[in-house]
Amino acid sequence: MGLVLTTTAALIVWVILWSIGASGFDAFLVALVIITVGATGRILKPYLPGRE
Repeated sequence: MGLVLTTTAALIVWVILWSIGASGFDAFLVALVIITVGATGRILKPYLPGRE
């Protein structure tokens, strides 16, 4: 569920940046970084200390 919310937030950021005049590609790259960080956190979560 967290990855879905992260992706939704990233796409909202993309649309907002694009609407205020940023390049569509640059705004997409920001959204892509947000999604990548969320996916990386989801993958690494089981390996963090304190998880049994």
